[in-house]
Amino acid sequence: MPDDKATVLTPADERAMADELRARLNGEVIDRAHPAYDGARAVWNGLIDRRPAVIARCSGTADVVETVRIAQKYRPVVSIRGGGHQVAGSAVCDDGLVIDLSGMKGVHVDPAARIARAQGGVTWGELDRETQLHALATPGGEISATGIAGLTLGGGFGFVMRTLGLSCDGMRSITVVTADGTVRVASRDEEPELFWAARGGGRGIGVVTSFDYGLQPLGPEVDCALVIHPFDRAEAVLRAWRDATESAPDTVTPELLLWTVPADPEVPPELHDVNCVMVSAVYGGPAGAEAKAALAPQRDFGPALLDLSGSLSYVELQSANTWRFPDGDRYFMKSHFMDELNDEAISVLVDWYSRRPTPDCLIVVRTLGGAVARVGPDDSAFAHRSARFNVSIDAGWQNPALDDEAIGWARSAWDAVKPFSSGSYVNFAGLGEDAGELRSAVYGSHEERLERIRAAYDPEGLFAPAARRP
Repeated sequence: MPDDKATVLTPADERAMADELRARLNGEVIDRAHPAYDGARAVWNGLIDRRPAVIARCSGTADVVETVRIAQKYRPVVSIRGGGHQVAGSAVCDDGLVIDLSGMKGVHVDPAARIARAQGGVTWGELDRETQLHALATPGGEISATGIAGLTLGGGFGFVMRTLGLSCDGMRSITVVTADGTVRVASRDEEPELFWAARGGGRGIGVVTSFDYGLQPLGPEVDCALVIHPFDRAEAVLRAWRDATESAPDTVTPELLLWTVPADPEVPPELHDVNCVMVSAVYGGPAGAEAKAALAPQRDFGPALLDLSGSLSYVELQSANTWRFPDGDRYFMKSHFMDELNDEAISVLVDWYSRRPTPDCLIVVRTLGGAVARVGPDDSAFAHRSARFNVSIDAGWQNPALDDEAIGWARSAWDAVKPFSSGSYVNFAGLGEDAGELRSAVYGSHEERLERIRAAYDPEGLFAPAARRP
């Protein structure tokens, strides 16, 4: 087992580490005195306010190697920043070293081989923009500002996951700098245990500087269902939707949200911010008559406030919700996997949504199965292949004075749903301390194997999460 020990840096150590990094890196090195420090330490989630000693903005894999070697010498707490969009904010640490890949934005698409190579700082919006030039896609996230690295390493839910699988299922290989400063390529054939861990095992295996993804034909247009129902029918809609998901083909990925009607120009102003039930689904194939027929059952759950179903570009789909989760707002999310969604669980979800403290709080029910379940249960580190649903309790707010109330609501709602749970999702696991407490629920029977792999590649715990350090 890694010893998970880090050194508390003195001011002299911080200066010396920063000086060594500046001498050896092509990228910028930002310390506490740097004028860009506050901007460089900020991440998407405004709840996260951490003050690292040094931020190393790497320009490429060679910079990462140098940074890891210097980290070996000084032994600070280390965090790794890709897109900086992860809810828990583990991209930054207090008083330690941030290995910042956010400037590493290279994307190369080989349409003939159907492979995309993307560096560790790329976001899903940036990757989709390049792959869609060739009407190709790899299964990505639901918010275009999300970084590819964190989402993929944790599994990766997306709008077409029942058709194309999780983001980690699209991954063909990674380039990773491990704790000894070695550059390794991991795939099914090279470093297979490291590759296994990277497919849903979360963080702690090293610094992944690039990903190779397999691409599938999809787009440029896709068909989607989006029907908004009144909240006073929430339980009835949820029950009907649950039953309909049982017969949904793998080409359809249904999703249901307890939320508010968006303040969108296409929506009548009198409905803006009204509580509702949103039923959405995406067809993971060509737009057209076959897609519309497959989506039709997702539009048939009784009288609706609005039906916004139709065709749009895949790039537009991927960015459609991004504006509702702006940079700098405050967020806290926890989730449960479920093998079934019974009537009692539905009542609990509707009851707790009705208690939400702000209009930006929501509950999302995603469907798994299809391509997600076709991967063998032990073929990747993602431990919840057999689950039918994931329920995410998402608190959002702006005013810091509401921190305790908003986080308390999400924690209490999560506790209320726990009796129906079959596990938790690492990318929606609360803050760092929550993720540490939920390791068994997140990794299930894979926990011991993951620990062995991490210990083999990082025996001294250089990349151990700060929340797990003594």
